[in-house]
Amino acid sequence: MLHDNGILVLGAGELGMAVLRTLVRRTAPAAIPVAVLLRPATIESTDPVKQKDVAELRSLGIQIVPGDLADQSGAAIADIFRRFDTVISCTGFVGGPGVQLKLARAALDAGVKRYFPWQFGVDYDVIGRGSAQDLFDEQLDVRDLLRSQVQTEWVIVSTGMFTSFLFEPSFGVVDLAQNTVNALGSWDNAVTVTTSEDIGALTTEIVFSEPRITNQIVHIAGDTVTYRQLADTVDRLMGKDVLRNDWSVDELKLKLAQEPHDSLRKYRVVFAEGRGVAWNQQSTFNAQRGIAVCGLEQWMRSNALINDAARTA
Repeated sequence: MLHDNGILVLGAGELGMAVLRTLVRRTAPAAIPVAVLLRPATIESTDPVKQKDVAELRSLGIQIVPGDLADQSGAAIADIFRRFDTVISCTGFVGGPGVQLKLARAALDAGVKRYFPWQFGVDYDVIGRGSAQDLFDEQLDVRDLLRSQVQTEWVIVSTGMFTSFLFEPSFGVVDLAQNTVNALGSWDNAVTVTTSEDIGALTTEIVFSEPRITNQIVHIAGDTVTYRQLADTVDRLMGKDVLRNDWSVDELKLKLAQEPHDSLRKYRVVFAEGRGVAWNQQSTFNAQRGIAVCGLEQWMRSNALINDAARTA
């Protein structure tokens, strides 16, 4: 059972909001407090989107804790963490290098009972050190730190890519406006994708799972598809053939060398190399528990991407 001091979620972006919504639904009967840490600038923002999120958080009864994970010292962050038994980091990489390790150290210094680091993505152990995405090495440093101690329990949730990111025009895999699908590495390379809503729901299930899940990596998946299957699905739903380009690892590395600080080009190389970015759906937590999730085609239909693209083509 969780303790009375409750749960702190770091950040309220796409994933943070999904986690918070499902946590509140699950914890309400047990009166376990749920809090979220937000930057003061976000809390006080006049941006309509941020105001809407803050209003929703308040309506859900979520305590809003001001803090700045990038700017505050590790000691100051530990002081905040110390008030909670479980900390779930949904911050992403926006804080820049060093932040993930600072947060993990703060969680240990605070003596939180359970820590879910920001590792909602690929399997960094399989990718290994020295990948094109240099931020991934710090993720391995976080894992080494957590594994080196026994005071704080930890859980890592490996989700693959957010499903929506696969269709992000700037990422360049699916470009519906140009009627094009670009394969990273080869058409037989696979990628695991999960929606933010499913990540939120499954993370909540993992938090409350009995027997208790501790000190392990839990894989989840909404879908695992090859780039060929992805292109075939787009073809079928649009009722016409998309243009297909095969972006080789060498080609993507050359493009990265031309713009070595371009984060998206770093990601493309990692996914093209095909290690640690896909896993069998049948081995996942959600499959083993019989929990329904949103597959790729279902997500495409529910987000009306195909209909919109077909109308404008």
